[in-house]
Amino acid sequence: MATNDQQPKKLPLFPLLSLLCFASVFLALSLSKRASISKETAHFRPTPTVASTSCNYSHGSWIYDPNWIPNNYDSSCKEIFKGWNCISGNKSNARDIIKWRWQPNGCDLPPFDPVRFLQTFRDTNIGFVGDSLNRNMFVSLFCSLKRVSSDVKKWRPAGADRGFTFIHYNLTIAYHRTNLLARYGRWSANSNGGELESLGYKEGYRVDVDIPEGTWADAPSFHDVLIFNTGHWWWAPSKFDPVKSPMLFFENNQPLIPPVLPDVGLDKVLKHMILFAERRMRPGGIKLFRTQSPRHFEGGDWDQGGSCPRLQPLLPEKVEELFSLKNNGTNVESRLVNQHLFKALKGSTFHILDITHMSEFRADAHPATAGGKKHDDCMHWCLPGITDIWNDLFITHLNSIKARD
Repeated sequence: MATNDQQPKKLPLFPLLSLLCFASVFLALSLSKRASISKETAHFRPTPTVASTSCNYSHGSWIYDPNWIPNNYDSSCKEIFKGWNCISGNKSNARDIIKWRWQPNGCDLPPFDPVRFLQTFRDTNIGFVGDSLNRNMFVSLFCSLKRVSSDVKKWRPAGADRGFTFIHYNLTIAYHRTNLLARYGRWSANSNGGELESLGYKEGYRVDVDIPEGTWADAPSFHDVLIFNTGHWWWAPSKFDPVKSPMLFFENNQPLIPPVLPDVGLDKVLKHMILFAERRMRPGGIKLFRTQSPRHFEGGDWDQGGSCPRLQPLLPEKVEELFSLKNNGTNVESRLVNQHLFKALKGSTFHILDITHMSEFRADAHPATAGGKKHDDCMHWCLPGITDIWNDLFITHLNSIKARD
């Protein structure tokens, strides 16, 4: 019987490599096509972060979903300040703003459930302490809760500017207005002279770095949860002109000599106010500090013809152009302030609510000229709008802290 001594035929190497190359190119083109930016599935992606056991909600993508209808509130909420009500103010993209969802890298940030929140935080007092951007966030939360629980008592607890108690749940939320956190007021030279007078100062604003403003001094002993912010007023030449009306810092009732610049004053205020809150907070209280909300003025500042006409979120490269510390542009304030915040909060018992980077993309979500403004408002946010997402993040953090405790 004859045997077959022939070896099996080898496949030619060149055609096999060609096939593999073709498959790789096809796969790459397919993925590239999926990632291309269109309004229906737009992804504006910051640099991704390394995955960890806990989600870093501040890094992710804004995704447009034309069918997305958040379960919160609408423009009929009466607490919305007229200048922030972009739907009533006829801003062209007002209804589109809320159709962009924030998708963190590697996890989800679902909208909070107002009913569940009221039930979970029954018998709780929550205070927002800071400037008008914290009021922006406070109003967003109030409107979301008011939609599902209309029996509300309006009052001003512990020196608050605004406050509401949801009767059926005994849950109180309040806004304590303070621009610098520290006490400040007009200062004029004394005819009898003094250290500042001897340096030629005639008027300005006295800022007591170690004394909290009275609007929130009692807040830590009243509230179970406090969320702070400061920053927008620290570099406001229209208010604190460095020549005509400078900020003059005092500590222990004495002027700081030589006088210090606002960035040094901010560091001192943060140090004292963080210590004050930690010492006065009621037992078991939760303290958060919200990072700086970015502005989006292009073509100049608010009083120099600056505007924010964009109707879609920014691309990553434009974000860096507007906010990079190296460029030192009109909107660099947010990252500068955050440097001071992170330094001051290190080692404290505060939790950080980081909303800056996700908000840097949303040049489309400011009121701009809605409602007939003389100057574009590229600092505050439309309601409904991005501060709803801040509250989703805020409440996610609260739930996490509550679960750990």
